[in-house]
Amino acid sequence: MDRDEIWQVVDDQRLSLADLFDDLSADEWQTPSLCHDWRVRDVAAHLTLAQMGALPAIGTLLRARGNLDRMIRDTAVRQARLPTGEYASLLRAMIGSRKKAPGITDLEPLIDVLVHGQDIALPLRRSRPMPASAAAAAATRAWSMGRPFHAERKLTGLRLAATDHPWQAGQGLVVEGPIAAVLLLITGRPAALSQLSGPGSAALHARLSPSPA
Repeated sequence: MDRDEIWQVVDDQRLSLADLFDDLSADEWQTPSLCHDWRVRDVAAHLTLAQMGALPAIGTLLRARGNLDRMIRDTAVRQARLPTGEYASLLRAMIGSRKKAPGITDLEPLIDVLVHGQDIALPLRRSRPMPASAAAAAATRAWSMGRPFHAERKLTGLRLAATDHPWQAGQGLVVEGPIAAVLLLITGRPAALSQLSGPGSAALHARLSPSPA
C-alpha cells in the first residue's frame, strides 16, 4: 500500500468506529476489551489521542517517569473521564488529517485503528470486517517492529500464512488463517486463536500473554 492508500483506510476505519461509538449502550462502554485491564471506553479514549503532539507527549512521558507503557495507559485513563458521547466527534475530527504521534511511521496509526477496532468489536459481538490488504500491511509492520509486540521472538519456530491474502512470515510449523486473525495474533490477542489452524496452532496457547495496549 502507498501512503495515500494507508491514510484512506485509516480515515475509513475512524469513520466507521465513530459510527459504532454512536451506537454503544452504557453497558457496552464498560465491557472489558481485548486489551488487558482496559474497558471498551478506555480503548476508545486511547484512539482519540492518536494525534498527540510532541510537547504533550514529552510531558506525559515525563510524568510516567519515562515508562512508555505507563504513559499510554495513563493518558487513556485520563481521556476516559470524558463523557462517552464525545469520543465519536473527536475521532471524526481526525479524518482527513495525517497528523500522528512523534517518532512513528504511517503504519502505526493503521495498526492502531485496525487492531483496537477489533479490541472493541469482538467482545461486543459486533461484526467489523478488516480490509485484507490493509491488514497485511499492518501485519508486516507489526511483525518486524519489535516493541511492543516482539512478534518474531514470541513466535519463533512458526510460519504464519494468511488464507485470504498472499502474506506469510516466519519459519517453522505452519499457522494459518484469515489475515485479520494473523494480525491479531502478531499483536498478542489470544482471541485470534479460534480462527487459526495448522500444525503450529497448538503451540500458540502457551506463548500468548495478555494483550498490550
